[in-house]
Amino acid sequence: MVEIAAERGKQASSRVSEEGAGWACQEIGTYAGLRPDRQGFSWLDLRTLWRSRNEILAGLFGDPSGEVRRRWVAAQRARGAGDRFAITPGLGDSFSFLLLGDTGEGDASQYAVVPGMLNIGAGTAFAVIASDVVYPAGSGNEYRDKFFRPYKDYDAPIYAIPGNHDWYDGLGGFMRVFCDAPPLKPRPDRGLRGLLWRKPETVDESALAEARALRGKPTQQATQPGPYWVIESPSLLVVGVDTGIRGAIDAEQADWLRRVSLDPRPKILVTGKPIYTRNDYKPSPLEGGGTIDDIVRDPAHRYVAAIGGDVHNYQRYPVKVGDRVIQYIVSGGSGAFMHATHTIRRVDAGGVHEDDFRCYPLRGDSLSFYSQLYARRLRMKWISLTPDEAACIMSEQIKNTPVRPLGQVTVTRRMRWAARLLGSWPWPFRLPVGQVFHRYLSEFSDWDTPPFFKQFLHLSVTPDRVTIRCFAATGCRKQEEDPPLEDEVSIALS
Repeated sequence: MVEIAAERGKQASSRVSEEGAGWACQEIGTYAGLRPDRQGFSWLDLRTLWRSRNEILAGLFGDPSGEVRRRWVAAQRARGAGDRFAITPGLGDSFSFLLLGDTGEGDASQYAVVPGMLNIGAGTAFAVIASDVVYPAGSGNEYRDKFFRPYKDYDAPIYAIPGNHDWYDGLGGFMRVFCDAPPLKPRPDRGLRGLLWRKPETVDESALAEARALRGKPTQQATQPGPYWVIESPSLLVVGVDTGIRGAIDAEQADWLRRVSLDPRPKILVTGKPIYTRNDYKPSPLEGGGTIDDIVRDPAHRYVAAIGGDVHNYQRYPVKVGDRVIQYIVSGGSGAFMHATHTIRRVDAGGVHEDDFRCYPLRGDSLSFYSQLYARRLRMKWISLTPDEAACIMSEQIKNTPVRPLGQVTVTRRMRWAARLLGSWPWPFRLPVGQVFHRYLSEFSDWDTPPFFKQFLHLSVTPDRVTIRCFAATGCRKQEEDPPLEDEVSIALS
C-alpha cells in the first residue's frame, strides 16, 4: 500500500498549467456536500479576536505554556504514560502516513482537503496533524465539525501536535480529545495576565461522546501519551514536539527530546513552529539554552527532515548541514486561510539557492489570487492581475525563471503598483508591507470558493528511504479524484 500515492498525482500540477492550480475549475468538488453548515467564524469578528487574546497576553506578560505543559505531563505520567511518551502502532519496515497542518477552521477550505486526502491516504498507517487542530481557540466543544466529522472516513489513527490556537484553551480541549485526559485543577495566576487570560472551557462530555462516534471504528482509535510524543517503527522515528504559544520548549520537554534523539534510528521532526519559513530562520529556543535546530543538526541524532505547521502554505528548504542535506518543510495548508507566498523574497536562508526552494502556491498564483480578491473587495479593478501577469512580476522581482510556461506579457507601471500594494514589490521608501500582508491581511482574507491552494503531505517509508510528496487540494472535482503532485523529495536513510 506504500506506493498508492506514487500511482496517483498524474493530474497536471500548478507548476505545469493554470488548470493545475485550479484557475479553470469546471466543476466544484464534492467537499461542498460534506460541510454540516455554513456558519463558521470570521477573523474580522471582535468576538473571535477576544477569544484569541492569549497570544497577545503571552507576548506582553510572558507565556505560561511551559508551566502548564509540565502539569499536563506530570498528570499523564501519574496515569501510566511512562517517560518515553512512545506510540508503538506495530508498524513494519515499510509503511506510509499522512501529514496535515493547521486544519481546524471547519469551513470550506478545511473540507476541500478531505476528498483528496482520502484518495491518497488509502492504506496509510496513520495521520499526523501538525499544529492548530481547532480554530480559533482550541475549545473541546468544537471538535465535532472541525476534527471528527471531516475525518470520519479516514480509516486509521490520527495523532496531533498542538499549535498556538490549541493552547488558547490551556490545551484542555486537545488533551481531552487526543490523550483522554481529565481537566487540570485550576491554579491562580495573579496579576493582569491572570485577570485577562482566557480559561479552558468545560467540555460537554455527552456531546464529545457523540462526536467521537463519528470516528468510532476500532481501526481509527488512538490515545497518545501527551502533547509531545515519538512514533516508533523499525525504519524511522517520527518525533513530535509541542512549541506552545510562542515557540519555546520547557526544560523537561527539552531533556526528553535530547534523550529520544539519541536513538540510532533515522528521524523526522514534526513541530508546531517551522524552523525555516519565508526565507527566515526560527530555530525555537529551549529553556536552559540551545535550540530545537541544534538537536536536529547534530549528525549523531540522524534527523533527515523537520516539518512544521503554523504558516498556512507549503515551503521546502533543502539545507546543507555538513556532508548531508536536511529537508526543512512548512506544511500548514490543510484547512485554514492561506498565508501569501508572494511576499517571500528571493531565497538564500540556510544557504539554500532560490532554484532549489519550493513553495505552494507558486508566488505568481498567490499574487494573482489576492489581487483579484482585493480588486473585488475594494472595487479597484486596476489592481487585478492575471496569473501570467503576476508570474512575470514575481519573476522580475525574484530574478528567477518562471516555473510555469507563460504567454506574452509586458510588465507595466499599473502591474508594479498593484504588486506594491499587495506586498510583493518594494516601495520607493521603506515600508514593511509584505510582513503586514502576510501577518494580517492574509488572516482577514479567507474565502470559500476554488481555487483554495490547500495541500497535505504523503510520506512513504522503507528501510532505505523516505519519500515526501506534497499534494494539492484546489476544490475542483477533477483534482479531488486525482490530486496534483506539487512537490516530491526522496531521502536516503542508510
